[in-house]
Amino acid sequence: MSEPMREDEKKPISGRKALIMVALVVVIAAVVAIAGILPRVHAQKSLRQHTDALALADVVVKKPQMGNPSEQLVLPGNMFAWVDSPIYARTNGYLEKWYFDIGAHVRKGQLLAVIASPEVDQELAQAKEDLATAEASAGYANKQAQRYTALLKSNAVTTQDTQNFVSQAASTSAAVKSAQANVQRLEAMVGFEKIYAPFTGIITARDVDTGTLINAGAGAAGAEEMFHMDDERVMRVYVNVPQVDSPMCGPGTPASLTLEQYPAQSFEGKVARTARAIDPASRTLLVEVDVPNPHGLLVPGDYTQVHFNLHVAHPTLIIPAAALLFRQQGLKVATVVNGDTAKLVPITIGQDDGRVVQVTQGLAADDEVIQSPPDSIIDGEKVRVVSPNSEGGVPGAPAEPNRGQAGPEGGQ
Repeated sequence: MSEPMREDEKKPISGRKALIMVALVVVIAAVVAIAGILPRVHAQKSLRQHTDALALADVVVKKPQMGNPSEQLVLPGNMFAWVDSPIYARTNGYLEKWYFDIGAHVRKGQLLAVIASPEVDQELAQAKEDLATAEASAGYANKQAQRYTALLKSNAVTTQDTQNFVSQAASTSAAVKSAQANVQRLEAMVGFEKIYAPFTGIITARDVDTGTLINAGAGAAGAEEMFHMDDERVMRVYVNVPQVDSPMCGPGTPASLTLEQYPAQSFEGKVARTARAIDPASRTLLVEVDVPNPHGLLVPGDYTQVHFNLHVAHPTLIIPAAALLFRQQGLKVATVVNGDTAKLVPITIGQDDGRVVQVTQGLAADDEVIQSPPDSIIDGEKVRVVSPNSEGGVPGAPAEPNRGQAGPEGGQ
């Protein structure tokens, strides 16, 4: 008889059950692995997104503003009198008397001063005596020439003697003309002893006094300006207009002047003429504005602000000065295309008041201009457009833990 089976002996496991158990173990291990890997993958993905988001530059964009069809151009101007003349002496001598001091209004032809020049007076007296002698000699020579010419017809005198007296008459006549010219010259010099106002105006300087030694001429050695006169009934104001605005500042363009000493008053004028040439050093056009000055409030040398109301031939766009980028290739602005890509656009600007600038070329009215672009921005760089009122932060980024609270492992 066979031995009975002991209780501690087990039946062998079938292959099917073994496979089921192995599969169960693998599934459990896979679940455990996935449960551990998925949070890491999600965390890495979130970190990558957060890092990429932080790497994007936050920019504020705005479309350019349209410029006005007319604009006011304000430029500094230098004021001069309509006529500005230094007055010099034309003869040497001593100042005998002067009649008008600085600030005096004088009319054309009024006597300003008298110069004592006794040497010139004596030369004139001598010249007159020389003229009288020349005239006497010429009279005698003419009579002799006429008498000998009449006697020659009857062969009472020789032809040679007649020709001698005729030649003598011609030479003495020339001597008379020379003496007359010398007398006229000295009379003019004596006339220069009196200084008259060359035009109606104001004496702005008097540089001589009674007894001053006067030397004739302007710019000559020792020559000194006696008076300085200005005609201030109309003032000339010279303005250097930038090249970009010069076509709009032609003759007839209205202009108004403001001065610090008259804050509530403006003076109206017009562009009278231009230099019609751009200064290559400053790239500006010299413009003259004529301003009537009936009340005499404007004086030469005033510093003034000249306001031009210009008609804009081509519409311009206005952007803030902070939007400009100064690059080696020239002036540019950064715009945003496709909602998230920076594009650098070369531009040409007009007026620049330090706060905003006019863009005459390069921009379109619907361009999204970055208001304050970072200096490192490049063409094609990805950016993130944010609202001007945004307080910062990256959309979609995980919030940082509150550093004022305790962590899960301990207290503060």
